[in-house]
Amino acid sequence: MRDVLVPHAIDLALPAPGSRLRQAGGLTMGTSWSARMAVPPGATADLDALLQRELDGVVAQMSHWDEDSLLSQYNRADAGSWHALPSGFYDVIDFGLRVHEDTAGAYDPAAGALVGLWGFGPRGRHSHAGFAPPSAGAVAEALARRASATPRLDRAGRRLLQPGGARLDFSSIAKGYAVDRLGACLEQAGVRHYLVEVGGELRGAGVKPDGDPWWVEIEGVPDAGADADAGPGQVVAALHGLAVATSGDYRSYFHQGARRVSHTLDPRSGHPIANGVASCTVVASTCMAADALSTALTVMGAGDGIAFADARGIAARYLVRRDGGLVQHTSAAWRDLLQ
Repeated sequence: MRDVLVPHAIDLALPAPGSRLRQAGGLTMGTSWSARMAVPPGATADLDALLQRELDGVVAQMSHWDEDSLLSQYNRADAGSWHALPSGFYDVIDFGLRVHEDTAGAYDPAAGALVGLWGFGPRGRHSHAGFAPPSAGAVAEALARRASATPRLDRAGRRLLQPGGARLDFSSIAKGYAVDRLGACLEQAGVRHYLVEVGGELRGAGVKPDGDPWWVEIEGVPDAGADADAGPGQVVAALHGLAVATSGDYRSYFHQGARRVSHTLDPRSGHPIANGVASCTVVASTCMAADALSTALTVMGAGDGIAFADARGIAARYLVRRDGGLVQHTSAAWRDLLQ
């Protein structure tokens, strides 16, 4: 069985006559990126270089792996220092802090200390020799430090206060923002029909030169096992003015005995999620929103997450591990997109 998602609003404009389908791609943020574009006649911009430069700019601002990035500089900054923010960084921290507040802490763009403690940061990783999961006391200490070190955003002045010890981590939002920037970059170059992707997060606009939409298969759970054949069916979506992002417990994890320790942490408890959520996919108008919300909803779990999504019109799909298989839960907005 296959479910099909189609946007409510359809722009009937086709690519200009003579448009040709082009592809570009490369590496960024420890993963790959790609773009498929209906390039109109007469377009002269070096789109490959343009898109790579855009991504390099995002990395320079938001990478927690690059010690020279703006984010890393902020994390090392003195207590009480204010930091003027370029537009990209401001947009991401502004949205991230709003989601943090709206989810009562289920999402936190300043959970970098916890991420590092559990071995999912750039140093002391779980895959390195000698790593051991943190003790309950170490987790409690990290939570206490986080509670006393809340970044304060001055929205009027577009600057951010380092209260001392705050550690930002944009790994659950920066890829989505980067996807949006690829789309904006193409539109500024006169390319309005495209499908762009970074590490599996996608955004589409317009249609292909032949008039077909940009069809994509929604990411499944690759380690679901044989029993998944009897579970939820395939989902495909027409990314026409839509973006999609998936958070999954299979993307990065380690085993502690029989337990799967997911890279998705609950900032409220300080521990990796243990709610059975294998994946949560969100379809939204921007990939930044889809990226952050898919993480927040994963942390909240299917029960609270569906209620949260329904109250806000968020299109979300959960796959929850149960009895060796997968059980699907969807929000009303997701079902409303089904055709």
